[in-house]
Amino acid sequence: MVEVEEVKNNSTMKLVAAALVATLVSAPMAAQARESNSKEASSDFGIGLVTVLANMVYMPVKVVYGVLGGVTGCFAYVLSGANRDVAEGVWVPSLGGDYVLTTEMMSGRDRVQFNGVRSRPGDDAPDDSPEDEGGF
Repeated sequence: MVEVEEVKNNSTMKLVAAALVATLVSAPMAAQARESNSKEASSDFGIGLVTVLANMVYMPVKVVYGVLGGVTGCFAYVLSGANRDVAEGVWVPSLGGDYVLTTEMMSGRDRVQFNGVRSRPGDDAPDDSPEDEGGF
């Protein structure tokens, strides 16, 4: 029984290590593609490859973050006596944001929004403009 668990842990660690190495090896390609503003097939391929590799890490992390935030928000709702504002204080940041990285994000033309943004009192919808968050 112990050997089966060791094999599972070992193969999982190898998979995580391989994904990390692939991401680190391809990172210079993204920087090189960003410097070149031309629409060459090689730079598009490089950005696309980096985007796919980055999504292999980013997407599972974001999904786990969202699921844990959803569960935590449910606990906050119940423990606060059904106060929806308290629960939304957890739900909006954790469940909002981008779940998939795009080539525009990887090339620096668009921002990555990991967390959702809560709307201000009196607003109908959240404001995702970068000026409100420090002007990046």
